[in-house]
Amino acid sequence: MLLKNFFAAVISFCLVTFSVSALEIKIGHVGEPGSLFNDSAEHFVKLANSKLGSKAKVVNFGSSQLGSDKEMMQKVKLGTLEMAVPSTFMSTVHDEFGVFEMPYIIKDRKHMSKVEKEVVNPILSKNLEEKTGYKVLAVWENGFRQITNNKKPINVPDDLKGIKLRVPEGKWRVKMFQAYGANPTPMAFGDVFVALKTGTIDGQENPYTQITSAKFHEVQKFLSVTNHVYTPAFVVVHKETWNKLPEDVRKILEQAAKDTQPFVYKRAAEMEVSLLKVVTDFGVKVNTANREAFVKASDPIYKEFATDVKSGATLVSKILDLAKAK
Repeated sequence: MLLKNFFAAVISFCLVTFSVSALEIKIGHVGEPGSLFNDSAEHFVKLANSKLGSKAKVVNFGSSQLGSDKEMMQKVKLGTLEMAVPSTFMSTVHDEFGVFEMPYIIKDRKHMSKVEKEVVNPILSKNLEEKTGYKVLAVWENGFRQITNNKKPINVPDDLKGIKLRVPEGKWRVKMFQAYGANPTPMAFGDVFVALKTGTIDGQENPYTQITSAKFHEVQKFLSVTNHVYTPAFVVVHKETWNKLPEDVRKILEQAAKDTQPFVYKRAAEMEVSLLKVVTDFGVKVNTANREAFVKASDPIYKEFATDVKSGATLVSKILDLAKAK
């Protein structure tokens, strides 16, 4: 009888343990501690877990612990990772997301809020889910991007000629910097610091939050304020894994992801000020680039996107019109 009770207790313990582990929900991203990605994910985890109680537990995995954006998105598709937060990489998942790779297309966060409501949610997210099975729960951000390098200040596109510049995976960023005269090299975020330190590449382009949290400013001499691309980040799941979660858990996760956005925008705006000071205090030479020169040099990218992506011209027009709307 005692042996029977012992085995019953063991089986009960194993069932409980399995149940808890089966409802552990992982969210993965490439952001280091102190980055906007990581701060956003931590805020989301806190909100979600406060509502989930014993139903499930969300765990944050940053610093590319679960792989590059490409690897994490594959894991989301396979169901071995529940949630990921890609930004630029989304243009390789569905071509319409390449619209956010167009230089200077997003004016500011107020503009991006309009784009989310009138372009991302009703058009891009819908088409993404129908074509790939990926589902966007919420739109966060990675910020406005700046250029750093070890050669010279970048004032106009011609200054980039011959500079080996790391860019994220996605053909439009490569095409953009080729048009500017640079030698762009796609590379996983986790490999960039060593490549900069060893001189394998001369520079890179990222928002302040990624530059400082990954300590790129410690191995770069110049930072040029270009704001050439605003990169939204997308909280992504795959519908097959997502639909297996209990309905009440799904509702809590989706609402927590959406409720995180105000925090993201506020934190991002604060970081633009505080992290630029971190860079200058470290001794990096900072200059403000000639925006008009970069805008003018970007025309070929818009024309190619409009030709290459079936809905490209319509998407660009709609987003630019929203920038003018009051």
